[in-house]
Amino acid sequence: MNGGIDLREIFVANTDEIEDRERKVIVDGDLEIGVFRLGEDFFAWENNCPHSGGPICQGRIMNRVIENLDENKKSHGFLYVDEDVHIICPWHGFEFNIRTGVHPGDSQAKLNGYVVVVRDGGVYVEIE
Repeated sequence: MNGGIDLREIFVANTDEIEDRERKVIVDGDLEIGVFRLGEDFFAWENNCPHSGGPICQGRIMNRVIENLDENKKSHGFLYVDEDVHIICPWHGFEFNIRTGVHPGDSQAKLNGYVVVVRDGGVYVEIE
């Protein structure tokens, strides 16, 4: 027991079954959780966009895009930020950082996260 809360682990996949910059969505009753891999790190988020309840974890994965502006605010195209990988909700295009679960323009907009445990070549998510 952890502070009076019973936690259990759900097996997601073997580590080699989730490729870099990919995800696996698991279902446990009414709960859907997306588990994402970035390099050797894994992150788990509830498949529920805080904007309108869309299936965020089924969205497109891409690097954050920023406009390349000079000192006069003239655009010189777009840049992709390799270390800032986002998941984009398929319903309305809201983006969230896969590592932090935070929307890039509104730090109050966050995904509901879960602890990921990697053990003996397996990936597990802790839930109540």
